Amino acid sequence: MDYRTCLILAGGDPALLPDRLPDDIDLVIAADSGANLADGLEATIDLMVGDFDSARPEVVELARSRGAVVERHPTDKDATDLELALEAALSRRMGRVIVVGGTSLDRIDHLLANASVMAAPRFADLAVEWWVAASRVIVGRRDVTIEGAPGDPVSIIPVGGDAEVTTSGLRWPLVRERLAQGTTRGVSNEMLTGLATLTVSAGTALIVHTRGNP
Repeated sequence: MDYRTCLILAGGDPALLPDRLPDDIDLVIAADSGANLADGLEATIDLMVGDFDSARPEVVELARSRGAVVERHPTDKDATDLELALEAALSRRMGRVIVVGGTSLDRIDHLLANASVMAAPRFADLAVEWWVAASRVIVGRRDVTIEGAPGDPVSIIPVGGDAEVTTSGLRWPLVRERLAQGTTRGVSNEMLTGLATLTVSAGTALIVHTRGNP
């Protein structure tokens, strides 16, 4: 697996988009209505996937005219558009995936499913991050480094079972601590300095860092 970076645009609430995007994007995938976000983020789409029941037709045609490849799937499919986009990133041997969007509270089922699919075991070869406004949700399976500021909240949420976690640079340190799925012990820790590290030595955790100590 290469360590190239893929940006996935996943639709959702534009008010929750991040204030910046990384500079080193090698591939941009739009998951259906995620295409609607491209111009606002100044992103050029390389690949579009989905059943296109929610992307604006003129946006799809504009992306196609600019060279985007369109992979159309049946409406009665067994996967969400984000899952299809993650599969496309995996098949193209991306290493890091940043997901933007996918946050609409009008469809809380999609919001929960998005968090679940990003942490799915079959995507373990991808370093997945979900950028939501000022927050970064990192799928932690190994070592994670967080850059922020003192007081920034950091939460560690086990998914798919228990997780064993060691931390450095957080107010309440963990040393090979077993965090059981379904508990909230890892919620609302805090950064002590501008740098924190976490090692997930067993299991998987969603690590949520919110910049700016809201």
